[in-house]
Amino acid sequence: MADSARNGQISRRSWLLAGMAVPLFQARGADSFAVTFDGDSLHVSAPSLHFLSGKPLARLKNGSTVVYLSQLTLFGDAYATVLRRAPVERFVISYDIWADDRFSVTVPGARSANNLSALATELWCLDSLAINAAGLAADRPFWLEFDMGTADQRELSSVVSGPGISLGSLILLLSRKPGLDDPQWRLRAGPLRLADLARTAGRGSRNG
Repeated sequence: MADSARNGQISRRSWLLAGMAVPLFQARGADSFAVTFDGDSLHVSAPSLHFLSGKPLARLKNGSTVVYLSQLTLFGDAYATVLRRAPVERFVISYDIWADDRFSVTVPGARSANNLSALATELWCLDSLAINAAGLAADRPFWLEFDMGTADQRELSSVVSGPGISLGSLILLLSRKPGLDDPQWRLRAGPLRLADLARTAGRGSRNG
């Protein structure tokens, strides 16, 4: 990270403010949603978004596993015309009852991390998200939307279809009225242009 700073790269934690957060659950006026570009994909950061909180956190500390579903969507106008949707990411999080506020998180079939603090878990999840920007002109305006919500096992059975995830069921899940037990978040940024975004070192495209 220090070498990147010396070489003029901008760290993920110092991304430029790209728009205001619009959470569906528990308004947070200070939230921000930032976007950077690595030459291939768009990456996001939301320093004030703390989704390991409330009832989901209580369930984790009681020994339950909590599943978060998240997706990035790229729009060609103000959240009306979809240009691209990244595949849904599923984060399976558990709490280490033998350690002090430590968590494990897994993207099934892909990657995992252990012994993380709550903040490090949140950062790891958002750091796992990206959406391919191939074919998008550097000076073309676009809008980006981030959705995240919790899901219980009953809901997951209707969302997960075979190895993939049902897009229609996911949209219904993330469009439901949020409650204390099933919070949801929607963060938006735009209009943006690739030419104006902070650049990060190449990270490769993990999603769509």
